[in-house]
Amino acid sequence: MFARFDRMAKTFSKIGKDIAIAVKHGGPLPENNPKLRLAIQNAKGANMPKDRVEAAIKRASSKEEKDFQEMVYEGYAPHGVPVVVECATDNPTRTVANIRLHFSKKGGAMGNNGSVMFLFEHKGVFRFSPENLNLDELELELIDAGAEDIQKEDDEIVVYTKFENFGPVLKWIEEKKLEAKSSELQYIPTTYKELSEEEQDEVMECITTLEEDDDVQNVYHNLA
Repeated sequence: MFARFDRMAKTFSKIGKDIAIAVKHGGPLPENNPKLRLAIQNAKGANMPKDRVEAAIKRASSKEEKDFQEMVYEGYAPHGVPVVVECATDNPTRTVANIRLHFSKKGGAMGNNGSVMFLFEHKGVFRFSPENLNLDELELELIDAGAEDIQKEDDEIVVYTKFENFGPVLKWIEEKKLEAKSSELQYIPTTYKELSEEEQDEVMECITTLEEDDDVQNVYHNLA
């Protein structure tokens, strides 16, 4: 139960930063700010209370609110597993020091820009509940809009797009008035690394430590 609460708190914190960044860049009106509309839609998909969303927008509109910068760091977890770490921070000096420390304490190493990025593709990822996306009716339209791959994963329909098609597919979803559980740009590994169970545990300990940092938004790796 506590783990579920922690995950929800982390998700709400992440979306709150997404809202803050969107408002700072494009203003507080969703109708004039596509990035804010996206953050609000993701908040809805994560069941973030409406009053918390409104409070985040109001807070981001004030001059006192911190100005978050989006940063991406690269490195290796134990056993050479490549890792990409997305952050939103008001203090990049603090954040880069903390990320380097997390890697080194857990048997990994911070990398330079480009050291692992070539092992990932930057893609659009849209997640739907099956009841919110009728593939029989919309699959061909979705492909025409720019979908590259459509998969059923667990109880979700997941739509992947190339980076440059993220915007057009997002616009198509808005026009169709469809509700996605989440719409994000993610780093998807091009190959996966197989390790023993004990080695996997060591890698995941490093990943979890990175994910728990308050400045970290997402962590990507290629562990199978």
